[in-house]
Amino acid sequence: MKVASNLMVEIPTLHYDDYITKARSVLRDDVFRELYIVDERNRLAGYLDISDVLRVMDTKSNVTIKGFVREAARVAPNTPLAEVGLAILNARTNSAAVVNEDGTFQGGVLFSELFPVLISRRDIPGRVEAAMSREPVTCAPDDSIHRIYSLIVASGFTAFPVVQKKETIGIISRRDLLRAGSVRTSVKNQADTTVERVMTTPVITVTPDDTIATASRLMVDHDISILPVVDERKRLVGVIDRHDVLAGRTA
Repeated sequence: MKVASNLMVEIPTLHYDDYITKARSVLRDDVFRELYIVDERNRLAGYLDISDVLRVMDTKSNVTIKGFVREAARVAPNTPLAEVGLAILNARTNSAAVVNEDGTFQGGVLFSELFPVLISRRDIPGRVEAAMSREPVTCAPDDSIHRIYSLIVASGFTAFPVVQKKETIGIISRRDLLRAGSVRTSVKNQADTTVERVMTTPVITVTPDDTIATASRLMVDHDISILPVVDERKRLVGVIDRHDVLAGRTA
């Protein structure tokens, strides 16, 4: 039986007195969506994610990460992978910290690497319609970036489908905002930069009648965490993400 240590990877750690700009740099340039905070004895203190670093717009800032640290999903090195998945699901995070009995940080298990393992273990029953979230918040291609920025920071949502004339034409995520170098300046100055300039296209979608297994495979094959759900007329009717799939397996 595989356990947390089998999928554990090295994740950069920060300390309370590190600047938020340092966290932003790591999250922008690497694959991680969350970073862990440790004390002077390398014991886990918490985590922060992309939404947290987006709250600080200045390129140079003396704001430290201390005010952004939250309780992390944590597991032991010998925790079975199914239980690691539950820890991530319950915390609504994209990783789980692996710690020893004394709380010493060892590394992390990324949801993006755990997800393919969990869905490969047995058939996933059901249709997308049963697992998707309905009435998602959307945006238009000509919406301003600072509106979406505010939505992501205030709501905690990680991505929004981009809809034009009732058809889903793209998706914009926290990472899109983080990696677009001009976004912070646009937001700070309330400039007219639009969603269309930053969104990801083409967008991969599923229908309510597709199986959850099909949606899961698309997430793995394209390394994406969320899929818009569209009807036969290409109109958006919902979204489904990795957490929705995993929640269905544990119900």
